[in-house]
Amino acid sequence: MKLEQLSIFLENRVGRLAEITSTLRTSGVDMKAISLADTSEFGILRLIVDKHDIAKAALKEKGYTVGSTSVVAVEVPHTPGGLDSIVQMLGEDGINIEYMYGFPLMEKRAIMVFRMDNTEKALEVFKERGIHVLSNEDVCA
Repeated sequence: MKLEQLSIFLENRVGRLAEITSTLRTSGVDMKAISLADTSEFGILRLIVDKHDIAKAALKEKGYTVGSTSVVAVEVPHTPGGLDSIVQMLGEDGINIEYMYGFPLMEKRAIMVFRMDNTEKALEVFKERGIHVLSNEDVCA
């Protein structure tokens, strides 16, 4: 199962992130996961939201450049080595992780969101090895 992630390009200046969060709030969109990477001049804000199409339209209406990317979210034990087991597994199967970000769910569980060079192969590996891949409903509930 793949999730749709929004990628928003924004200038690296004061208040720009607040404009985005305000736009999402007034549109009734709930952010479920967030990652921000920046350079000196611009940033890439990556979001998983509960109302993908509404968020995308609202942000585009405000003049933001918004892309949509398929990513995979998996449940990882929130213990030492929990992430390592997943990363090692992907490496052993020749799958490159382009980027990832995570968030804890509960005391013993975390969610990791991955963008990989071969998503279909990664999904097969996760299924074969019994790794719980999350759906939009799982993440956005």
